Amino acid sequence: MLKADVKLDTLGYFCPIPIIMTSKKIKELVPGQVLEVVSDDEGIKKDMPAWCQSTGHEMLGLEEEASDSKRVYKAFVKKAKR
Repeated sequence: MLKADVKLDTLGYFCPIPIIMTSKKIKELVPGQVLEVVSDDEGIKKDMPAWCQSTGHEMLGLEEEASDSKRVYKAFVKKAKR
């Protein structure tokens, strides 16, 4: 199980809002900190790795959970050291 320093709840939002929220939130972190982004938008499985690749932040992993007939995704992003 991955550990995060900060958690960002984007439940109920759909692409590209979770990525925009992630982009804003990660600016508040110090390099090396880990942000956990919680989303129920399946698009995050493709969008978050692509965003990390384009911004230089490190995608540490993605966890998927099923709760009450809906899926919840947890993306873990490590802020780049720059």
